[in-house]
Amino acid sequence: MRSEISKNGLHSTNETKKCYKLNKTRIQTIRTNYKGAIQMQIYQATMEDLEGVANLFNLYRVFYEQKSDIESARAYIMERLENKDSVIFVVKNNQQYVAFTQLYPTFSSISMKRAWILNDLYVDVEARKQGIGEMLIQKVMEYGIQTGAKSITLSTAPDNYSAQRLYERNGYVRDTQFYQYELSLE
Repeated sequence: MRSEISKNGLHSTNETKKCYKLNKTRIQTIRTNYKGAIQMQIYQATMEDLEGVANLFNLYRVFYEQKSDIESARAYIMERLENKDSVIFVVKNNQQYVAFTQLYPTFSSISMKRAWILNDLYVDVEARKQGIGEMLIQKVMEYGIQTGAKSITLSTAPDNYSAQRLYERNGYVRDTQFYQYELSLE
């Protein structure tokens, strides 16, 4: 990454370090400041993260003008995690859930390779403008490469200009007819 994230904003990479911590079956990316204080964690969610992810998922749906329904959001996320229907990455700032993204698997018949649909990405209002969306996009790209995927596609609302800038800044190309994006991993 070009820079690391701290509670107070961006710091240059010479002031921060990145380390990995094995936690049972998951590897967490932990961002620390120069004194070693944990600032941000990004990792693949498990059932242990159900409540935090469900709350963020509910807020995400409200952002897209859906009625708040935490019970249904919890049930939906629980089903995805139990059935391994999707891959969810979560960001925590000092143990508080601040963002998530959810990927669904698909395949390209033409290339005969796996692909991913980045279906959901949400950063809590209080945590925006700190590079967290960029951090999630980079994590998704790393995961796509690790899994041998051909591409990652996504859709966003035509008036979600900040998301469009984020995606385009990270190599996604907009389909001008449908506002579809694709990041080639080859």
